[in-house]
Amino acid sequence: MKLISRYTMMLLAFVLMLTVAVPTVLASGTTDNSGGKKLVLGTSADFAPYEFHKVIDGKDEIVGFDIEIAKEIAADLGAELVIEDMGFDGLLPALQSGRVDLVISGMTPTEERKKSIDFSDTYYKSKQVIMIRTEDTDKYQTMADLQNEKIGVQKGSIQETIGQGIPGAQLTALDKISDIVLQLQTKRVNAAIVEDTVAAGYLDDAIGLAPIVVDEEQVEAAIGIRKGNTELLNAVNSTLERLKSENRIEEMVTEASQLMAGKDTKNIFEVFWAYKSFYAKGIGYTLLLSALGVLFGVIIGLIICMFRMHDMAILRWIGTAYVELIRGTPMLVQLMIIYYGLSLTFGINFSALQAGVITLSINSGAYLAEIFRAGVQGVDRGQLEAARSLGMGRGAAMRYIILPQAFKAVLPAIGNEFVTIIKESSIISVIGMVDIMYQASVVKNITYQGMNPFLIAAAIYFVMTFILSKLLGRLERKLNASDRR
Repeated sequence: MKLISRYTMMLLAFVLMLTVAVPTVLASGTTDNSGGKKLVLGTSADFAPYEFHKVIDGKDEIVGFDIEIAKEIAADLGAELVIEDMGFDGLLPALQSGRVDLVISGMTPTEERKKSIDFSDTYYKSKQVIMIRTEDTDKYQTMADLQNEKIGVQKGSIQETIGQGIPGAQLTALDKISDIVLQLQTKRVNAAIVEDTVAAGYLDDAIGLAPIVVDEEQVEAAIGIRKGNTELLNAVNSTLERLKSENRIEEMVTEASQLMAGKDTKNIFEVFWAYKSFYAKGIGYTLLLSALGVLFGVIIGLIICMFRMHDMAILRWIGTAYVELIRGTPMLVQLMIIYYGLSLTFGINFSALQAGVITLSINSGAYLAEIFRAGVQGVDRGQLEAARSLGMGRGAAMRYIILPQAFKAVLPAIGNEFVTIIKESSIISVIGMVDIMYQASVVKNITYQGMNPFLIAAAIYFVMTFILSKLLGRLERKLNASDRR
């Protein structure tokens, strides 16, 4: 019982370390320490001119006419506007879980969506455009020409529904409009369905895209609000009514369209230098995620390793179940469960940073547990027996005799896991974590360049992992030098 209690306390200590070491953020719809009211907006900022990233006075800002509408709503409520940028298909879960108070992202109020959330009055209407490569303008001239073709659409959008209505269409559904455009430019798809106001940012000779079909039927855009929040819904509708009466929304659309005009023609080196501050911020968060992930992963790995090698059957079963469960499920699924699932089920709202660290920790912990187990089993069992014969307890023998030797033996494998975590931390960008991949996407949306921002990100990842590998190599050689004396 003492042993079980000790391991339980270790697990509780780990949870406490996570909550203390990782910065926390306010839950949406709450009040901060200063007593100020906050209105948390969820959006997918790659949908110009609705919402998009733009460098203004040397600072990255999310702008667009949706953002201007949100600012008006916040002002009428006397609240501070907080913007949460995330993938489009993550907006509804974020709203339902209470992470955001409202969603403004050019969202169409479909009957299916109305089952999950409430919608405000319509604030904008648009038409649908099918974009193709300029070289294919003779090949595709009508909607009928797109039958049995590969078409790119935004995941979970009205455009995906339209694409599903084209006979034989092979749809590629992605989160970001810029990724869909890249699919079209690189000939992964032969057409892309987007709104006319969004397509305007990509339709020119420099990018090599052109429109072929305009759906005359207009599609509405409305603001999503959590079910039952009638107070906020009424306030939003009141603001929209005022803006419409003042003709402000049309003015906002014009201003946002002018703001998004102009394409970036810099080469890859100029892009890197112009947006170096973006990548620097991404590097900081990537290193923080990776370092905390490895730190807590080592703690979890050691505990699970001890569980798996213990004489007590229940502890062995717990350790084995943990390893098999974590290794047998994708990290992305684990992230969604921790970030959205816990919030929807238990009301536990982790920030993006907290959810990222926890996901990386529990994931790497399973692999590190097996690495440590291999190292411990590689130490001559006679050393443990000799230590016990000298009066040392099992715990002391493991701590002072077995684990130091095992750690030295598996150091290369631990280093490899660290390198892997640095690369896999890019998954956390899907929930809005500002890591290298997130920043690369931001730069891509600002510059309208498909590959250069990601080539820069790839170079940064390589430099980071290369330096880390060299440092670990030096540490390994230093530890091995003592064995040769």
